[in-house]
Amino acid sequence: IPPRERGKYQGMMAGVMAVAMIGGPLVGGTITDHLGWRWSFYINLPLGAIALIMVTAVLHLPKKRSQTRIDYAGAALLTIGITALVLITTWGGTEYDWLSGQIIGLGVLGVVALLGFVLVERKVSEPVLPLHIFRNGNFSLVTLIGFLVGFVMFGSMTFLPLFQQTVQGASATNSGLLLLPMLLAMMVVSLFAGRVTTRTGKYKVFVVVGGGLITAGLALLSLMDTGTTRFTSGVFMAVLGAGMGFLMQTTMLIAQNSVEMKDMGVGSSSATLFRTIGGSFGVAILGAIFTNQVQSTMVQRLGKAAGEKMTGSGSTMDPKDLPKLPPMIQDAYAHAVATGTHHVFLWGTLISVIGFAAAWFLKEVPLRGGPTKAAADTAEGAAAER
Repeated sequence: IPPRERGKYQGMMAGVMAVAMIGGPLVGGTITDHLGWRWSFYINLPLGAIALIMVTAVLHLPKKRSQTRIDYAGAALLTIGITALVLITTWGGTEYDWLSGQIIGLGVLGVVALLGFVLVERKVSEPVLPLHIFRNGNFSLVTLIGFLVGFVMFGSMTFLPLFQQTVQGASATNSGLLLLPMLLAMMVVSLFAGRVTTRTGKYKVFVVVGGGLITAGLALLSLMDTGTTRFTSGVFMAVLGAGMGFLMQTTMLIAQNSVEMKDMGVGSSSATLFRTIGGSFGVAILGAIFTNQVQSTMVQRLGKAAGEKMTGSGSTMDPKDLPKLPPMIQDAYAHAVATGTHHVFLWGTLISVIGFAAAWFLKEVPLRGGPTKAAADTAEGAAAER
């Protein structure tokens, strides 16, 4: 499907994705409430098996055999580098001190692995990630934007249900339902943006508006506290979801339109990779911020000994256990979670500003597959004659 027509189809795929993201928290919350959280993972085994069978039996793609050499060294070095950096953001300040030998060692390992990866990719004949695709300004910009979208999207999806259960008193099932404003807004806007892009060939405006809405949505969510109603938080989430809807598939479309046809596969996978890495970094870094704020707030409200006892082994407790605790501790923990989410969304806002600024530098390159200049001139001439 040429890029000019792809917006319509990617809007549909984004809609399906949004439906899945609505159903996932809802079904997962129901399972957690009635069977336990482990079953939220077990249920994916039969679903994964069904998906595997469908792909094997139904998906028939054209085959073209070619003799190529697999870039094992590049793939290994990229994996080591990314894993090391994610572990730094996950373990730093929690499992190990930031200046500990483990964290410094991971940092050195990550830098050396990524430098080695760049050197390997410049020499091999079939690189796993051709570096020349980053010479395209649009591709580099949209990769950065995708990374930041993943950062703030997965971060918000992680901490919103916790806020809803702990501060707003929702059950695990209801916290899935309470995400509906964000996910429905994302689905509707994705379909709209995809259709308009196909019809007009314009896409930059959606990236700019999407970046602005994500920034505004995160800023609004940072205002939530223990008195915020579910309706108010739902409105804030809808703004964030609309921003995601404008960006989710549009960024992929721009990435695909910015590379040559022979690099289409690696361009698409690279855009997805950086969005996924952004999500991993977002959950880890924002999680560290959340943990620190929850612990410090608990210490402030309950005193050093009691606060550290409640949060010494982790930043969260099972919301089901909260009613069993004394009211004073329940209130302190609710304020601690509210403070933690405030800082999470505040930092998310600052990060998203970078993506919003980057969107303005995109160039509106015509989408491949649109009407040619000659066809347009012919149509103009025919209209003039009439």
